Amino acid sequence: MKLIYKGKYNGDPETIPHNEHPKGARPFNEISDIKTFGLIMNSAAVVITIILFLIFVSISGIHSFKLSGSILAIAALLPHEFLHACCFKKEVYLYTNIKNGMLFVTGPETMSKTRAIIMNLLPNIIFGFTPFLLYLINHNLLLLGSMSVFSIGMGMGDYYNCFNIIRQMPKGSRTYIYKTASFWYMP
Repeated sequence: MKLIYKGKYNGDPETIPHNEHPKGARPFNEISDIKTFGLIMNSAAVVITIILFLIFVSISGIHSFKLSGSILAIAALLPHEFLHACCFKKEVYLYTNIKNGMLFVTGPETMSKTRAIIMNLLPNIIFGFTPFLLYLINHNLLLLGSMSVFSIGMGMGDYYNCFNIIRQMPKGSRTYIYKTASFWYMP
């Protein structure tokens, strides 16, 4: 994997490195406008975060919530994207899109259904679900619990991608990103 930082995404999908479509490629049925995507995913993230916050508060109380946990979740944004990038074998590009509340990595290589799911979920497992599970097992791990409340919500776009991969990709197919859209094909 070779990570290349491309800076602020300018909103033009043509500027994102991409390959030509393989024969028989089909687009995913997904939200195509990046602003709409950001709005929907960020709204869903707020709802999930509120639910997890309420679970945390019901277990440990409002005064147990650690503000430093939310700061850690924000600090984990770049490592989160790096974990996505580690699942690519070739070149992968990191973009910022703070205006729409997103950081993202993209690369033109193809992936199996399984690797695409792992690529999407890996950072959420490490920074979100595992710390939350550890907190549920040991309620004294307040910092981990606080961090996970925000980290799980921040993965909404990744969960959406997994939903589409599971629902739309047939067995044996491969997926890739073309500009800002996902496609699949049968090799």
